[in-house]
Formats: sequence, structure tokens, C-alpha cells
Amino acid sequence: EVSTDDPETAFCTLANRDKLNPEEGSIHHCLYQFTRNETLTETNKLLCDVCTQRHCGPKNNIKSEKKYVYTNAKKQMLISLAPPILTLHLKRFQHAGFNLRKVNRHIKFPEVIDLAPFCTAKCKNVAEGNTKVLYSLYGIVEHSGTMRSGHYTAYVKMRAMNNHLSDLVLQGQSQALETEPVKGQWFHISDTHVQAVSVSKVLSSQAYLLFYERLL
Repeated sequence: EVSTDDPETAFCTLANRDKLNPEEGSIHHCLYQFTRNETLTETNKLLCDVCTQRHCGPKNNIKSEKKYVYTNAKKQMLISLAPPILTLHLKRFQHAGFNLRKVNRHIKFPEVIDLAPFCTAKCKNVAEGNTKVLYSLYGIVEHSGTMRSGHYTAYVKMRAMNNHLSDLVLQGQSQALETEPVKGQWFHISDTHVQAVSVSKVLSSQAYLLFYERLL
């Protein structure tokens, strides 16, 4: 989708991301890097239709003359619609020559995460004036082993039904979302074995997939 937003506000976010200073090796740092502002220059320049028409005249002459004007540009990927359920998939492999190697590094993640610094200032389903978009962790998938073999396990929070989340899913909005983590008991599930675990155990896991539900 191509938009013609005001250049002064096109790259603005709901919350000031300049004050984040995220810790390296954290999910905040991953999101910060993924949504960073990039400058497109040299071979990455953007084809500009407006500049091309200005330089070459009407569109019917452009194809015949094959003259296109490329210009420096800025690119940034931001969230334009905050989802009811947020799924974060961590890339846990890297190239080692011609082979793939699993990344076993622990990535820190919070029980409650604020997406506001990664949302566009005109995020469609965030109430005007809100500077927070909060999510509560409720599920994790963890992988042990190598790229060739291994075992998947899960951490799941057993909790009461979130009626506000249901409203958000069905109607696209809710009038009274919460700001605190959803209360419940965490369980570790490995095949048929289920065991109650503490929050500290959950937060120390080597997450592969993270599942959050919308609070605010």
C-alpha cells in the first residue's frame, strides 16, 4: 500500500523510540532493529514515478524512452494495526558457510510488552491519545536439539477467559482493556508430561515462538 503521508509524520511512532535504548539480546532490541529507519541509496534507490514524469514528461513516453528516475529514500517497517494476538517468531539459525547452524542464545523477553514504540502514530485500532499498546505473555514454544533433530516443548498459562480480548477479536475494539499481566498458572508441556512451573522458569526459557494477548 503506497501512501502520501506528510514526511514530517510518516516515520513517527505512538511512543518515542529514541528513549528506548533496548538491551542487546532482548526481544525489545530485536523489534527495534526490525523496525529501524533505513536509508536507500546507490543501487537501493527507489524508483520515483513523480520524478520520472517530471523529467520525462507524460507516462506514454516513459516506456518507449525507458528513462526512469531513481531517488534516495527512507524506509521503515512499522505496525499499522495492532493485532489481538501477537506472535513473535525468532530466527534461530544462521549461515555457517554452506551449512545452517542453530542459534542457542537466550533472548530476554518480558511478561508484558509495549508495542507502542514500534507502531505507526496513526495505528488504526489504538484509541486517540493512547501512548501504550500492551500485551501479556500467555504461551511459548521452545526447541531443544540441533538443526537436524530435536524436541519441541511448550509453556502455557492457564487463565480465565479474557472478555475484553473477545470484544477486540469480534468487534475490532474494546472499551476497557487491562494494563496488568493476565493472572494464571504456568505449565510446561512435553509430549504427555505436564508440570506446573514458576514465572521465572518461563522467562528463562529459550523461546522459539512467543505468544502475547492484547491488554491495552
